[in-house]
Amino acid sequence: MAYKANVVSVMIASPSDVPTERALVRQILTEWNDVYSKREALVLMPVGWETHSSPELSGRPQDMINERLLADADLLIGIFWTRVGSDTGKAISGSIEEIDRHRKAGKPVMIYFSEAPVRPDSVDREQYEKLKEFKSWAMTEGLVQTYQSLDDFRMKLQRQVPLALQQNPYLQSVIGAAEGGYVTVNLDPDMGSFRSAEPSLSEAAAALLRSAVQDGTIMVLRTLGGTHVQAGRETFGDNSPRDTARWTGAVEELVKRGFLSDRGHKGQLFAVTNAGFEYAEEIGYPIGTTL
Repeated sequence: MAYKANVVSVMIASPSDVPTERALVRQILTEWNDVYSKREALVLMPVGWETHSSPELSGRPQDMINERLLADADLLIGIFWTRVGSDTGKAISGSIEEIDRHRKAGKPVMIYFSEAPVRPDSVDREQYEKLKEFKSWAMTEGLVQTYQSLDDFRMKLQRQVPLALQQNPYLQSVIGAAEGGYVTVNLDPDMGSFRSAEPSLSEAAAALLRSAVQDGTIMVLRTLGGTHVQAGRETFGDNSPRDTARWTGAVEELVKRGFLSDRGHKGQLFAVTNAGFEYAEEIGYPIGTTL
């Protein structure tokens, strides 16, 4: 059934080295709409040059993007990894020109910097130096966010977009103007994110993570007597083939979710990632204490 909803336009600004993150922003906003749009009478509309522009020889390309897309955007999400992008003639890159204009218009800008590993020989040194200068500047102008992996990026954006809707004065004014006053965007209790948009952990994976965040490690111990998984001060597994499959599968699940990293790349020693600790904190697991 049709329903009325206000639209918040979200501009995605980034250079060419983070295409997966750009797609992930769209996916996350779509998931928010799927879960909350009807209840909140609010639609988060992702906007980018690749979906909201067409070929046209009418002047400087960045001017066309600024006037036709950026001017109507309410929120801008900027994403960077190793590059800033191509010079526009007025700024060192299109993304940074968009960020500067959006910010000067008094609208909110959320900036994310990837700290994912990269092959040194794939990095353009000039671009990287410009990125470091921009990052240093951004850190003096407000709060920025780093992320370690795509799962880490997803988790943070899922939590922080709803917080921006709820806390940012400009976004509240945009939403409230249509509603006749300031409004509260309802979030899941005690979460500040939309957890239902992503699968929960299996019982075994949750148990491992709960124990692992005590000291930050998980070990898979393979001996003549069988295979055990040690997390924190607890040991899991009874040596039966089925139980071994259960607990090693739980380790694999945590790795796929970005909550563990394989330290030695031998499948024996794993470390809880920043995303793993943040997930544990969000669902109330005690961190660094004895169970």
